[in-house]
Amino acid sequence: MNWTRSLDLLLVHCQGEIGKVIVGGAPEIPGATMLDKMNHINAVDDSLRRFVTFEPRASVAMSINLLVAPTRPGTDAGVIVLQADRAHPMSGSNCICVVTALLESGQVAMQEPETIVRLDTPAGLIVARAACRDGRCLSVSLDNVPSFAEALDREVETPRWGRIKADIAFGGVYYAIVDVDQIGVEIAPAHARYLAEAGIELKSLLAEQMTVRHPELTGIDEIAYVMFRARDPDGAVRTCTTLKPGRVDRSPCGTGSSANLATLHARGEVAIGDRRISRSIIGGEFIAEAIGTAEVGGRPAVLPRITGRGWIYGREQLRISSDDPFRSGFALSDSWGPQVDMLG
Repeated sequence: MNWTRSLDLLLVHCQGEIGKVIVGGAPEIPGATMLDKMNHINAVDDSLRRFVTFEPRASVAMSINLLVAPTRPGTDAGVIVLQADRAHPMSGSNCICVVTALLESGQVAMQEPETIVRLDTPAGLIVARAACRDGRCLSVSLDNVPSFAEALDREVETPRWGRIKADIAFGGVYYAIVDVDQIGVEIAPAHARYLAEAGIELKSLLAEQMTVRHPELTGIDEIAYVMFRARDPDGAVRTCTTLKPGRVDRSPCGTGSSANLATLHARGEVAIGDRRISRSIIGGEFIAEAIGTAEVGGRPAVLPRITGRGWIYGREQLRISSDDPFRSGFALSDSWGPQVDMLG
């Protein structure tokens, strides 16, 4: 076969959430910074994103991590998270997948018992501490970007549930965090479809009723995800992040856990040094720890550390062919959900 152009990917999941990593063959993305590169994908040329995140090469329940040469001095790799709706600046589960892929593939030299990996992301510098043994990455702790609460108990008018309240917070991307009892269900696998569609409906309503804009990062100006929240009997925070066009995160969600940590800190429920367990809809766990404070555009912020684990489960090669009739990809509502047209 003549495979003159192709992409090499490692298949990785973090607590069940798939975050494939492109480790070879990707084109250069214009931009002086990682934020510039992300904005180029979103505003100028999204052909690579569509190629790798839509059918027939992908399915709804996954993200693709694009590795590029870092622009920030002293970092090991640049990372942009590609999803079905757009390129995103940061994802905790995806960064754990990336660190696992870099170390276990040998692209970054593994040191035992701990390897420090520095990632250049559109949201900022992420410092990862990976626990390593016998050539395996056993866990990854991410020192995330400063996270802050934008608004607490923001009221949202909804046709289905009446007036509900949401916390708006930044944890690498913007979240609306909604206590799940307000929509009358529990965070459980049996309710995954309902939660997914409810989250996307709330995302649209929030876009109509409020605006957000990061005070320092150009182009980060939308509530990316709605995350439903509950409290388990053992004190763990049960999370369910919803993603366009209508699915739920299989992991406990690292950026969402960071955003939630910021709301807890803003309410005085978490002090520096405190830890909370974040538990996903399928029972996977992250540890979210407040390790310090900062300030972002005049807003008080917390410095989160998120710890979890990823697993490499395979590899694949995607052929890039000029005569492929579906290079731009497609998505159908039978598996992507009834709101698939929101992807454009």
